[in-house]
Amino acid sequence: MIDYSQLLLLGAFSGLTIFLGLPLAVFQSVSSRLKGFLNALAIGILIFLTVDVLGHAWESAAVAASAAFVGKAPVGNAMLDLLAMFGGMAIGLLGLTWYESRYMKSVPARSPIAQANATGSSASYRKKELQLLQQVNCYRLSMMIAIGIGAHNFSEGLAIGQSYASGAIGLALILIIGFAAHNATEGFGIAGPLTGLSKRPSLRFLAVTGLVGGGPTFLGTVLGSLWSSTLVYILFLAIAGGALIYVSMLMYTSGRRQTTNAVLMVGLFVGLFAGFITDLIVTLGGA
Repeated sequence: MIDYSQLLLLGAFSGLTIFLGLPLAVFQSVSSRLKGFLNALAIGILIFLTVDVLGHAWESAAVAASAAFVGKAPVGNAMLDLLAMFGGMAIGLLGLTWYESRYMKSVPARSPIAQANATGSSASYRKKELQLLQQVNCYRLSMMIAIGIGAHNFSEGLAIGQSYASGAIGLALILIIGFAAHNATEGFGIAGPLTGLSKRPSLRFLAVTGLVGGGPTFLGTVLGSLWSSTLVYILFLAIAGGALIYVSMLMYTSGRRQTTNAVLMVGLFVGLFAGFITDLIVTLGGA
């Protein structure tokens, strides 16, 4: 038996294991082939997470719809669950699309190096500009991955908290162990775009991405232990799924430019394998 303070401590631990994969970002002597493989590995993990979270969200929404269809539950509740499912996906997928088009396209054009190039700078300045833009895009992609993973981890925290609130302490512990192992692999997804850069990412930036990606597990644990709502659970799962689809597509586009399709597919397989194996810990526990 664990008390409430221990639950919160374990919930935080479950999310912060994401920091175990972040040191990958400091590797600089990385060939384009290896960088492409690591990028593909991260995509594989994200694809697994997408299938996982949308599968759980749809399962809950479909149960509500089936119950309403046979007259065992109000139609209104089923409609709200379906609205949360598809509305959440729209927020995660289209919301990030809007965010990128609104806030992430105009910044490089205002950089000092870009302005210098516009006035007729030398080839060395143009080369520096391209390097700068590459690094900026890698940093942005890494943060967007962290945001998508954070939304996913918030839903995991909700599952932990709601299991505890319902009295299923054993299930809560199993979820904590499984999610802790899973989050350790998610750190590779955040670090993937940052490997091989000419300048190592700062520890501060890595710490921020780790908190953005892993911290919501703790927040979800707190909220889930105090208040249980199937509608909120579906909504956050769907938001996470939509966000993960978006960043996966960005990373795939980047990966195609870094390595061959064969290396990319191998990396995808390894990432999917890692995702399913870590999830197996939860399944074997009877969750």
